[in-house]
Amino acid sequence: MSDYDVFLADCPARSTLELIADTWSVVVVFGLGRGPQRYSDLRDQIGGISNKMLTQTLRKLERNNLVKRRKLATAPTGVEYRLTELGHSLLGPVTVLARWAEEHAEDLAGDDGA
Repeated sequence: MSDYDVFLADCPARSTLELIADTWSVVVVFGLGRGPQRYSDLRDQIGGISNKMLTQTLRKLERNNLVKRRKLATAPTGVEYRLTELGHSLLGPVTVLARWAEEHAEDLAGDDGA
């Protein structure tokens, strides 16, 4: 049993949920679950994400040890992103959440029958 309680305002676990529960964090982690990717490949894979939002999301995930950034010895210099061990441990729950969202998108969209 955990010593943390997400119902408490100052619980560190709640901060963790805030970090990973936004749409772009989930999508980026899910995308990197396929393996290391260059920034441009990741951006092209994720429809609707702006360069600014992708950069902010990657930096946030990197600061929190979920993503590792590596400079590539290419001309021009490229950058590759990959999940860390901690990031890989998040991949299972994120995959389940993403698949659930895909399966129930129609059920949750539009007419609520009211």
